[in-house]
Amino acid sequence: MIHLKAIGKIMGALLFLIGVLMLPAAAISWLYSENSNPIMISAAISLFIGMVLFFSFSKQDEFVRKREGYLIVALSWIFMTGFGMLPFLLSKEIVSVSDAIFETMSGLTTTGASILTDIEVMPKGLLFWRSMTQWIGGLGIIVLTVAIFPLLGIGGIELFVAESPGPTSDKVHPRISETAKRLWYVYVGLTLLASLLYWAGGMTLYDAVNHGLTTMATGGFSTKNASMAYYDAYPFIQYTAVVFMFLAGTNFTLIYFGLIGKFHRILKSDEFKSYALAVGMLTLILFIPIVSQSDYGWEFSFRKAIFQVVSLITTTGFVTDDYTQYGQGVTFICFMLLFLGASAGSTAGGIKFVRHATFLKNTWLEFKRIVHPRAIVPLIINGERVTGRIINNIMNFLLIYLITFVGGSLVISLMGYDFATSLGAVATCLGNVGPAIGDVGPVDNFSFFSPEAKLMLSFLMLLGRLELFTILILFTPFFWRAN
Repeated sequence: MIHLKAIGKIMGALLFLIGVLMLPAAAISWLYSENSNPIMISAAISLFIGMVLFFSFSKQDEFVRKREGYLIVALSWIFMTGFGMLPFLLSKEIVSVSDAIFETMSGLTTTGASILTDIEVMPKGLLFWRSMTQWIGGLGIIVLTVAIFPLLGIGGIELFVAESPGPTSDKVHPRISETAKRLWYVYVGLTLLASLLYWAGGMTLYDAVNHGLTTMATGGFSTKNASMAYYDAYPFIQYTAVVFMFLAGTNFTLIYFGLIGKFHRILKSDEFKSYALAVGMLTLILFIPIVSQSDYGWEFSFRKAIFQVVSLITTTGFVTDDYTQYGQGVTFICFMLLFLGASAGSTAGGIKFVRHATFLKNTWLEFKRIVHPRAIVPLIINGERVTGRIINNIMNFLLIYLITFVGGSLVISLMGYDFATSLGAVATCLGNVGPAIGDVGPVDNFSFFSPEAKLMLSFLMLLGRLELFTILILFTPFFWRAN
């Protein structure tokens, strides 16, 4: 039996939190003499319904098991999208419900795909809320609530397991609430530092804060139509973005260990080493055609190459160049980057390097097992033996990911869109990246899709952000059967 009262109480706390987080955006509207009513009304609705739900079930048993954990995570993203899109609809800056769902889901899942055709004419308060949705979704709203739920008398271990991105067991503290708090300290600290450096580099304070929020969230929403290409004349800003995108794509537990001086934890991480090596090699591969086919010069070409590689691998989606102009080879490489993802335990989407590393190492060892069938050949990742259960989980994930990509591409293509656009749209939404290929390249947007296609792509964003199983398990009959 699923404890619905516990779920209602937690949904109430989440909605209250969303309402509180809308208030800074309302303050921005007021500071810039804009109409703050749409955001204030949205905040009031979220706060009111949140309090009603929370206090209606405050005296109930809030026992949360694994089933409730997965259901809460799935419902929380649906609730957040439903209430998070209210400022767009009430302001009438986005009039279509499907458009509002797409834009809000893209923000909360840190995908960065957009239906907006002219970002710079949008009210600053709404753009700030748009950036906030990515920051909220970056490390995961559930991790935040795990940190504060003990204050509300609500346990959170099952929520953390369901929400925590990637197959990683690293913990910075044995108590789950302390782990969540320390990860958020790192997240907030790096966001503030990135914002200050952007400001020092030449951005306005408003733009710096917005880009600081979306950089650390690996979201990619910008306040400029040209994205980060707007700052081509500011090398410091673009290199700052590269550094913080790379950090945001790193396992946050490794960043924490680095901050407290435990550098050996970083050095023994196979995932981090493969992540850094991939960035270096791919930057070189892209640098060669860019410098040879353009008149950018060596430094500018290098900056274009490393920026785009880091942006795509970390699934941030900031843009400084149209990579499709350098030929089919570069376009294909950038398309394949949509399937990498960065590190598990980071704010990045995608498959994650640890899964790729596990798959490749296990495949290589399988040849050895064929030659020596009686030998015990363990799979070692990060200095630890990987169990058969984890290997099986990763193999299943990769298979389901491939099936979802193929099936989603088929559905979108049957809706009337060309082959490249269908593949690109599904790959970038499932991987939570943003730019892709076809008609959704780095200088395009998603406004031309039909309402049905936008809803389909929004669902794929949610699937990718919650790493497939959390959502798909809800469609299995045994999930709903009573124990």
